[in-house]
Amino acid sequence: MNYYSLNRQSPTVSFAEAAVKGQAPDKGLYFPEHIPQLPANFIQDIRQYSKEEIGFLVMKPYVAGSLPDDVLQKIVKETVDFEFPLVQVNATNFSLELFHGPTLAFKDVGARFMSRCLGYFNRNSNNHVTVLVATSGDTGGAVANGFLGVEGVDVVILYPSGKVSPVQELQLTTCGQNITALEVDGSFDDCQAMVKQAFADAALNEKISLTSANSINVARWLPQQLYYFFAFQQWQETTPPVISVPSGNFGNICAGILAHISGLPVQHFVAACNANDVIPSYFTSGGNYQPKQAVATLSNAMDVGNPSNFIRVLELFGNQFPAVSKAVSAYSVDDETTLNTIKDVYEADGYILDPHGAVAYHALCEYVKDFGVIRTDYEPVIHNPKGIFLETAHPVKFPEAVEKATGQAVPVPDNVKHLFDKEKQSIKMSASFNDLKDWLMSRK
Repeated sequence: MNYYSLNRQSPTVSFAEAAVKGQAPDKGLYFPEHIPQLPANFIQDIRQYSKEEIGFLVMKPYVAGSLPDDVLQKIVKETVDFEFPLVQVNATNFSLELFHGPTLAFKDVGARFMSRCLGYFNRNSNNHVTVLVATSGDTGGAVANGFLGVEGVDVVILYPSGKVSPVQELQLTTCGQNITALEVDGSFDDCQAMVKQAFADAALNEKISLTSANSINVARWLPQQLYYFFAFQQWQETTPPVISVPSGNFGNICAGILAHISGLPVQHFVAACNANDVIPSYFTSGGNYQPKQAVATLSNAMDVGNPSNFIRVLELFGNQFPAVSKAVSAYSVDDETTLNTIKDVYEADGYILDPHGAVAYHALCEYVKDFGVIRTDYEPVIHNPKGIFLETAHPVKFPEAVEKATGQAVPVPDNVKHLFDKEKQSIKMSASFNDLKDWLMSRK
């Protein structure tokens, strides 16, 4: 499989080269030359496969020519070595819990897959690769955990000061070894802009081998489609689900759409956004995309005002607005509604949502309310679709919001209790690319 730049000014490259480079020389995102089509019997027989077998079969075409089968099998096995339960919350809504990995976030899948790929690609090299990544919350911890101790790879994480939760901050600032956290005086968009400028700077790239672990990297983005297959494997209904995805940088929902185009049955996708409503505005305006300055919300991992991966979503639909709007709807959910949703679901169903899951739950309900009645030529037909919303992070990462909404303390899982005994280690930095460049250059 080869990959082309969405700016279409760079040569096509292999999966290995796309993963190591992160971004094309023309600053475009890499995109697969074709979308593999899964055989029909794979979907029909999906319950007979293990998670590892699903992961291997789905990812094999994307890494063809770059990873031998035995290496891919090992990487996939280590990537999905935890549970992805589909939990019924009530009569119509199901939660796909993606927080059972080592850092309690959905990004564990992409980070683990990518770290192992880079470790393999760099196995015979004496040159260090520097992974430069911006995080709005969960990416940092997942990347830090995934790359911790990987030989030949240094990780530099930029995060917005005061805009990630306490557990998230501890996960990305207490690793040590080859992980460094830069605490930026700005927003996630500032951090992301600094990272993009770093990849565009010729002098910096001449001295340092840079790659990204954000979902702009194909090795981080592509494996996210696996848990959509795991969800369908557990789906017991006769009709495909509506799937509501908490959406910030749009890598997650883009991976789900990719899986659907490959053959995974999905009735419709809902892009669940918080007050950062760039994409809901895109839909309501008929296709006018206008980036905005990000605003801080309770669902901080989605505080993105210029989502990098939306260009990939558009590419999947040939950049045709009617095609995009037929497959995807988008909703904006404010903080007050987020808290009320956590409260209402807890009181009615005894299920604890985190703020991101609450946004997805509410958006799913809004979609069903808007499109739950399909009219025929004769009479209204009630069509109450059953849906899946993605719970992308454990509620313990957002204790203040969850406790405010439910009145209950969130139990701390055993695998994060040790973090509270560690001391945060971060380097303060302004939201200036020049400061970042000077710091990076001084390390070598």
